[in-house]
Amino acid sequence: MKESDLFEPVKNFLEAGGYKVRAEVKNCDITATKGDELIIIELKLSANLQLFIQATDRQRITDSVYVAIPKPSIRSKKHWKGIRHILRRLELGLIFVDVDNPVNPVEIVFHPIQFQRKKISKRRKAILKEVENRSQNLNVGGSNKKKIITAYRENAIQIAVYLKEIGATTPKKLREYDSGKKTLSILYSNFYGWFQRVDHGFYDITVKGKQELKKFPGLVIKYKKYLNDIRKNNE
Repeated sequence: MKESDLFEPVKNFLEAGGYKVRAEVKNCDITATKGDELIIIELKLSANLQLFIQATDRQRITDSVYVAIPKPSIRSKKHWKGIRHILRRLELGLIFVDVDNPVNPVEIVFHPIQFQRKKISKRRKAILKEVENRSQNLNVGGSNKKKIITAYRENAIQIAVYLKEIGATTPKKLREYDSGKKTLSILYSNFYGWFQRVDHGFYDITVKGKQELKKFPGLVIKYKKYLNDIRKNNE
């Protein structure tokens, strides 16, 4: 398929709506006019950076700018959710063209309207809470395929260090050393396989847990010191 294959269906659709359609006017793929109204449509075979650059440049001419691309498959629905969000933020309209559909080849997905930013408060709170609960900046931005030190993982490391130092004990005793409200949940769910219940209400660190602690020497040193300081203060 070529970009030019998209032209005829879009042209016919606009002309059926009473627009005068012209192609390649001052580098614009399609211009459509009706009275004083001016619409510009950019044709591309995929939504890419070049399309966004071209389309937003056309917004210097008119607010009514659309991008027209081949209708995506159902399999790419998840990918297109993000693309559609970007287009809405850029206040661009979106047109799908199905050249294999002789009846309704053109679908106006949405028109270019002013974008209303809607912040998701739950996600904002989750980010702020995660930042607050991470004691150090232990990750590198942009890293791929590397384990992220989340607040949850750091809390699990803290509990593992305590168990390694003081031996099998209860969640209540661990909380006395400021291990956090999630202590019982972390021990019970045992997400990383670091813990084991050795008696009713008593937990200990596993061999795997001891091995895993070697990967976090900085945090091990920190929480050993933290534990020792609490012990001294309680004496």
